[in-house]
Formats: sequence, C-alpha cells, structure tokens
Amino acid sequence: MNGPTQLLIGGKFQDAQSGRTFPTINPATEKVIAHVAEADAADIDAAVKAARTAFSRHWRRMEARERAKLLWRIGDLIMQNADELGALETMDNGKPIFESRYIDIPSAAETFYYYSGWCTKIEGETIPVPGDFFNYTLREPYGVCGIITPWNFPLLMVAWKLAPALACGNTAVVKIAEETPLTGLRLGQLCQEAGLPDGVVNVVPGFGETAGRALVAHPHVEKISFTGSTAVGKEIMRTAADSLKKVSLELGGKSPNIVFADSDLDAAAKGAFNAIFYGKGEVCNAGSRLFVEKEIHDDLLEKLVQRAARLTPGDPMDPKTRLGALVSKTQMDRVLDYVETGKREGAVPILPGGRAGTRGYFVKPTIFDSADQSMKIAQEEIFGPVLTVLTFETTDELVEKANSTIYGLAAAVWTRDIAKAHRLAGELQAGTVWINAYNMLSPQSPFGGYKQSGYGRELGRHGIDLYTQVKSVWVSLA
Repeated sequence: MNGPTQLLIGGKFQDAQSGRTFPTINPATEKVIAHVAEADAADIDAAVKAARTAFSRHWRRMEARERAKLLWRIGDLIMQNADELGALETMDNGKPIFESRYIDIPSAAETFYYYSGWCTKIEGETIPVPGDFFNYTLREPYGVCGIITPWNFPLLMVAWKLAPALACGNTAVVKIAEETPLTGLRLGQLCQEAGLPDGVVNVVPGFGETAGRALVAHPHVEKISFTGSTAVGKEIMRTAADSLKKVSLELGGKSPNIVFADSDLDAAAKGAFNAIFYGKGEVCNAGSRLFVEKEIHDDLLEKLVQRAARLTPGDPMDPKTRLGALVSKTQMDRVLDYVETGKREGAVPILPGGRAGTRGYFVKPTIFDSADQSMKIAQEEIFGPVLTVLTFETTDELVEKANSTIYGLAAAVWTRDIAKAHRLAGELQAGTVWINAYNMLSPQSPFGGYKQSGYGRELGRHGIDLYTQVKSVWVSLA
C-alpha cells in the first residue's frame, strides 16, 4: 500500500496534530493494511482555515473555464490510475474487484467529467419586475463545504459531492469514513496533481464523534453534505441548527422491489438478485423488500433461489468473485443478528445465510420468505445480503405496504403493463423509481430520498442547486 495515509490540509500531507493514527483493515483477511492519521477538532479547524483562504484568494476568482479544465483533468487522472484505485477500494471495503475497478472507479471519473461541463453553465436570470428597475439574479458558491462520506462507495460518494461543489466555485473539507479512508486520500493526492490550488480540497479521515462533529459545528463551514445513516443524519441536523448552515442528506433506505404477474419473470428474478446482492447488499437503495404478486410467488422464488444459491463469497481480488466481504466485523455481526431476528420473528429462511468461513467478514446470501410487514427485517435497514420477501394480491394493498416504512429512497416495478407502471411510479414514495430495471444511476440524473431517506438531490443539474445560493440584484434605472 503506497498511497498517502496522512491528512491533506492546505496542499500538504501531514500528521494529525495529536499524533494519533488508526488502523484500516482488509475485511477479507482481517489484516491491517495501513495506519492512517486520525483527525480531530484541531485538524478540522486547520483544514477549514486552509479552505477559506483558498476560496477567497484563488478558487472563487478563477475563471469558470479554468475550473472546468481542472475537473476534467481529475477525471482523467482517476482513469489513468483506475487499476490502483480499484485495488485500494477492494482491499479497504471488501467489495469485488469487478465492481470497484469496472463500475465504481469509472463512475467517479464520469462524475468529474460531467460537472466539468457545468462550470461554464451556472447562470442567473433577468426578472421583469414592476417599476423602473432592472432585476437579475446571480448563483454564487457558499464558500467552504463540509463533505462527509460513507464507507460503502468510498471514492464514488466523494466524487458525487466534491465534483459539483468544486464546479460551483466552493472549496471543500472532506471527512472520509474511518473504515475506508484510502481511496479518498489518494483522490486528494490526484487533485493536487491535477493542479488545484492548495487548500481547495482538504481530506481529513477521522471518526464521526470527533472529526465529523467538529466539521458540522464549525462556524466557518457554510454547507454540509452527508451520506450515511438516518440516525446520524438527524444528529447532523441538530448540530447544524446552531449555526443555521445549509444541509443536504442522503440517508437510509428499505426499498420495495415489486414484481407483477405479467412481468418477464426471468428478467425480474435477475433484477431482484442484483438489487440485493450487488455491493454485498451494503447499498442504501438496495431492493431489500421484494414484493411478489401472490400467483407467481413460487415461480419467481424458484428462479431467484437458483441464482442466489450459486453465489458464493470469495476472494474480493479475484475477478470472478461477485460477493465479497462485508466492510467490518461490526457490520458482519449486525447483519448476522438481523438474520437471527428474522428467524425468531417467524420468517422462513429459504436461503439461510450465515457466516462463510472463519477468516474475513463474509456472509452468505440470505432470503426470508413468508415475512410480515411488521417484522424488523421488513422495516429496518439491514445493509447486507439479506432479502425479505412479501406477497400482495391487489395494487392498493401493495402501495400501502410499499410505502409503510420511514424510508423513501428508491423503488422498482416489474410489469409489461406500462400504464400500470407509470401510475405506480407516481404513487410510490421514493426519490427514484425504476421500471423493469434496478440500480440504474448516472451523473446526469438526480438521486435522493423522500421521508427519512433525506432531502436534497445529488447529481444532474439538481446537484448545482445544492452547492449554490441565489442573490437578487436590483438596479434603479430612474
């Protein structure tokens, strides 16, 4: 592991002021990959000061076309180092190298490419106000943005937030997840290599209770963008209220994946498989609740179980592996506890799951049938390869059940009746609805949640709204 392990503050990699470090562990081997500098409040303050200086002296004043070139260059550098970044991501997170190298890393680069084009297209408007006045608006950056990212897509989630923030003229302090700090630090190094002025991007790995809380509470951070659990999102809102800083949140999910009797069952079974087992199920929009129309229940489950039974946890660095290791022992224990809870609640484990092997945090695919909507496994986010199957008979019954959680991040509908699909897309309380597909995401299309899955929309032009504020200018013509 030759990548950086220190904090990136003001363009320089440096130890934490306390001198403390923490280990980052390979979840497939349980071995320490490296010891990483642990940021606390003092380091956060230094990073914010560096970001403020870079904002006022350099980044905000830079021509938009020059910012665009730098963002494009970052995308190029990500792709030029894709093999290294993919390996780091897999070692640190446990996801299969196939996913990290060929899906996550290229998607991160594509996000920077996409937002490089927005740099020169952030525009105001003229408004025909009454009286002898000329009125126009400006879209301006906030200043210093605090970015707090999760461990499930370590590099991609930084890209989703950092690229639009930079495109809009903001600077950033990025608090990367303590479980998976390596690719975020390497990205910071690539930002310096691309030519970003010192302090525009600062990367500070650390723990939520110290570094994260200090970043949210800092009086000179104007905006917080967070992806993570709903519980932590609520705490961030409470802390941010003291300074009334702007907050956007992408939080948990318990997404319904709905299969009607008139659907293509082979496609639906494949879609249901990918919806829950891609990314080891450690995906906020995972299709963890599978709603099946009662008359096709047996046929669909047979096809799905045949697929899932062949899915064996394996070495994440093997290109053929499709199910890697969960990110940590804590997460593995949490998932296994939910598996036992589902059994106690009376759900039928038609694929019983459980830990695979004794070394590494590997969990076998789990499918619970005959579940009830009131069960914990049907209401709470498990964040692992655990699927809960429920049945329905009428569309009204389905909509009520599908919407009866605190979450509203995503949903999917499988049917050949396109009119029915469009109607349901309007009735499901979710920020994204897929029709005869699952997990389709693109930098061009907005992503975010309803209800306690958060608020604000990342990606697309909506991502520009998250990182700019509107100013109205009145000019007297009298």
